[in-house]
Amino acid sequence: MAAKDLFQELKFRDPVRARALSEAIGHEVAALGRRVSVMHVCGSHEQAIARFGLRAVLPPDLELIMGPGCPVCVTDGPEVDEAVALAVQGARVCTYGDMLRLPGTARSLADAQAEGAKVDVVYSVSQALELAEKHPEDEVVFLGSGFETTAVATAAVALASPPRNFSILSVHKYVPAAMNVVAESPETNIEGYIAAGHAAIITGWGIFEPFAARTGKPVVVAGFEPLDILAAILKLTELMRAGKPEVANVYPRCVTKEGNLAAQRSLWKVFRPVTGRWRGIAEVRDGNLDLTAEFAHLDARKRFRIDTAPVRDDEAEEAAKGCICGSIMLGLANPGDCALFGKTCVPESPVGACMVSSEGQCRIWHTYGGVPDLRKVGT
Repeated sequence: MAAKDLFQELKFRDPVRARALSEAIGHEVAALGRRVSVMHVCGSHEQAIARFGLRAVLPPDLELIMGPGCPVCVTDGPEVDEAVALAVQGARVCTYGDMLRLPGTARSLADAQAEGAKVDVVYSVSQALELAEKHPEDEVVFLGSGFETTAVATAAVALASPPRNFSILSVHKYVPAAMNVVAESPETNIEGYIAAGHAAIITGWGIFEPFAARTGKPVVVAGFEPLDILAAILKLTELMRAGKPEVANVYPRCVTKEGNLAAQRSLWKVFRPVTGRWRGIAEVRDGNLDLTAEFAHLDARKRFRIDTAPVRDDEAEEAAKGCICGSIMLGLANPGDCALFGKTCVPESPVGACMVSSEGQCRIWHTYGGVPDLRKVGT
C-alpha cells in the first residue's frame, strides 16, 4: 500500500489507519530482507514517538533512531560559559526555560541566578525585548537557542531596531548540519532520514535534495502527529526498497518545496552559517548561526569583553563523568546504554545535556519509559 493512499481524509490519531500503516511498513521492511536503521533529527518527533509508543508497532528489523535534533543538547559548554560570565559581569541574561539548567563547563545559568545574577526565563525573544524596554538601566542579553524555527524569530527582532541596551548571544544551530554530521560519521549506518517539519516550513523541503543526492540516502519531511510519523516511515522504506535517494514531503499541509521565502530573507540577512563545536560530537561545518557584520552592533560577543575564566572548568567534561550523550546524539547508543541513566542522571539533577531539555532523548525516555511494549499493556 502506498503512503499517498493512506492520506485520504487522514485522521492523525486514527488507530485503524495506524494499524494499516504499521502493516505496510512491515511489508516493506520484510521485502528489504535485512535489518535497517533510519534516523529522525527532531526532539519533537522523539516526544511523539515515545509518548504514543510508536516503536512498539514497528517491525523488529527496523531501528528508528533519534539523531542530534535537540538544539539545547548540542549547545556546547563554553557557549553556556559565555552566558554565565555575562550574567556574573552584571548583564541581565534572558533565555528559554530549557537553557536555564544546561551546564557549562562548571556552572549553569541557574547557578548564576541562585547567586544573585539577573537571569530571566522568557517564552519568546519578544519578551526579552520587552525586558530591555522596561529596564533601560540594564544591558539585556538574549541567549538565542534553537534551530531555524526560533532563529527566524530572533532575526525578526534584530530587524525591528531594538533598543540600544539589547543584544544577542547566538547559539542557534542549523538543521541540515545535524544530518550532515551523522552522514559523515564513519561509525553510523543510517539508510534514510526523517526531517523536521517545523524547520522545513522555513527552509522548504527542496533544501534536502543536495544531501540526498550526495549521500545516496532518501529523506522524508514529516509532521508531528502519530500518523504523520508512521506515514513518513512508510514512505522512507518505500524509497529505500526502490533504491531512490529522493526527498519526499509527507507534511504538505504545512511544508512546500520553496518554504517561507520572506522568513528565509530575514534569516540570512541577520545570520550566517559558521563552523562550531556541538557538545559531545565534534566541530560541525556550517552548524552554528552567527550574526552577520551588518548586525555586529547587536552581537554580545562583539559588544562586551566576555571573561569566562572565573566560571570555566576546562576539565569538567560530561564524558569524564560517564555521560554518553555524544554517542546517543550520533545514534550510536540509546539512553538505556548509559550507566547513569535514571540513576545519578535524572531530570532533577541531570549529568548530561540530553537529560536537561524536554527535547533531549534521555529526558524524553525518562518521561515516557523509552520503548514500551504496548502489546503487553493490560495483560
